[in-house]
Amino acid sequence: MKQFTAVVERDAETGLLVGYVPGVPGAHSQAESLDELNANLREVLSMLLEDGEQAPRAEFVGIQAVRVA
Repeated sequence: MKQFTAVVERDAETGLLVGYVPGVPGAHSQAESLDELNANLREVLSMLLEDGEQAPRAEFVGIQAVRVA
């Protein structure tokens, strides 16, 4: 079993949750709830892994606040 980190944002126009896995091209989805988004991302990742997608090209490190005057 592999574990991935997903970044989740809310789209301002649609109100939907949008998630993507950094470093994994094509690993993105959207949904109305976190549970639905998680299921969608699991399905996408499973398909990508079945198609021979390799390990992530980048590793999620964290978030950082950036102040701009």
